[in-house]
Amino acid sequence: MSANGTSTHGRTVRKLVFLVVGMFAFGWALIPLYDLLCEITGLGGDTGGQYTYDPADTRVDRSRLVKVNFITNTNAGMTWDFWSDKGGMRVHPGELNEAIFYVKNTTDKRMVGQAVPSVVPLTATDYFHKTECFCFNSQVLEPGEEMEMPMRFIVDSDLPPNVQSISLSYALFDITQLSGGQTQLEAAGHGSAGGN
Repeated sequence: MSANGTSTHGRTVRKLVFLVVGMFAFGWALIPLYDLLCEITGLGGDTGGQYTYDPADTRVDRSRLVKVNFITNTNAGMTWDFWSDKGGMRVHPGELNEAIFYVKNTTDKRMVGQAVPSVVPLTATDYFHKTECFCFNSQVLEPGEEMEMPMRFIVDSDLPPNVQSISLSYALFDITQLSGGQTQLEAAGHGSAGGN
């Protein structure tokens, strides 16, 4: 092969290496970028952090029912099964409710998953409160392991009256490489993050 052919081959290999590294870096940064985008723009209906429920300060509106739909998705590359025990439920605003979600690691390797929630319509985002959610922590599953994950929530009694239905959607991401195969709690020496 001529020197010119070797030089061209070398440039092509370098370009491909840079492309692969760039794709890996983009995938690595996808979840933090998504969270930042939701925080800045309000897109995606990010439901925020843990809500502290105080029954003494909560008014339940028994005159009204709101339909809450549960939607589960897995991101490309996430091979786990992910589902809820029911497609939705009707709730009274101000009432504490529980829904159960499940994940199963269908692979032959230990993996770490992270669920990212969103709510539509966007006008309901500030009125949907999670007191307990598996999305607050990453989940570590051994090969073939299945986990039950409760999610407790309140639809605020101040939800605008024109909102009669809310859809809570979870996208499940494979973050095994991001986490080094363990959760933040495990890395700190406190055991598994569990299903909260």
